[in-house]
Amino acid sequence: MISDFGTLADGTPVREILLKKGSLEASVLTFGAIIRDLKVDGQSVVLGFDDLESYEKHSPYFGVVAGRCANRIAGGHMTIDGTEYQLDLNEAGTTHLHGGSEGFSRKVWQIEQSDKASVLLKLVSPDGDMGYPGKVEALVRYTLTGTGALRIKFSATCDSITPVNLTQHTYFNLDGSDTILDHTLEIAAETYLPVDDRLIPTGDVRNVAWTPYDFREGRKIRRKPGEDDVIYDHNFCLADTAREAVEFAAALEDTAGDRRMEMWTTEPGVQFYDAGMLDVPVSGLGGRSYVRYAGLCLEAQRWPDSVNRPGFTDVLLKPGETYNHVTEYRFS
Repeated sequence: MISDFGTLADGTPVREILLKKGSLEASVLTFGAIIRDLKVDGQSVVLGFDDLESYEKHSPYFGVVAGRCANRIAGGHMTIDGTEYQLDLNEAGTTHLHGGSEGFSRKVWQIEQSDKASVLLKLVSPDGDMGYPGKVEALVRYTLTGTGALRIKFSATCDSITPVNLTQHTYFNLDGSDTILDHTLEIAAETYLPVDDRLIPTGDVRNVAWTPYDFREGRKIRRKPGEDDVIYDHNFCLADTAREAVEFAAALEDTAGDRRMEMWTTEPGVQFYDAGMLDVPVSGLGGRSYVRYAGLCLEAQRWPDSVNRPGFTDVLLKPGETYNHVTEYRFS
């Protein structure tokens, strides 16, 4: 079902698409290709808002598609084939984050196709958008499967070489508790990327063993004694390159262990962010108040700042090529 959700400040209308399949129900907005709500057996498992104004003014990327290049690019600077480009600096005036201040998360996508359990959205990003070279045509399809999964399929093409790195930025909370600190998280990564004080990768690839970043066996997210200064906003390295088919990346269980979500993806990295910087001054879904750690993000993507790190993952898309990315969140 498709209905009106509201009008942006500039007068652009936004549509809401409701999807349902088995135990899953989803609400998708054309603004930012946002997953506004996702319910499993009637329980909302994501953070979001009930009104469009809150998304325009207060959203910390709740449920959006982040792009043209997700995550951080140091100084918003990159050099491609000898040409330097300066991107929009939308984080502290020093960093390019999630495609810029008017990135894919702030654009109204077009509905290309929809049925009861699936919707296909399209966005055309022109040459020079947020400083990026070349025109990009991007597609995202959200599908609720009969096996209890939300499948997200991205594709993109370009007319000039440009970085493309798309991700879904939903915040998950599987049981509606105030925080996710007592959720159990497993990440199938042997290594992670340390960051500097601007949360930019230092260039090192470090083993998770004997560090607070070791989630291989699954454990509570809450910090252990002596770990009060530990920040969780890091890329965990699943592979060196994108894979042809989805592979297991992470699993999350609610506080009581009654609900489980598995993340499967083709992408070589997953950014784990525990919402430690969350500061939302308005009510969320159903009037909920979102405090620090109210949800967490598991963002499948290429490694951050790869465009400036030759040893990281390839994020450059060339004319004639197609960017492909599939991520599934499987619930049980």
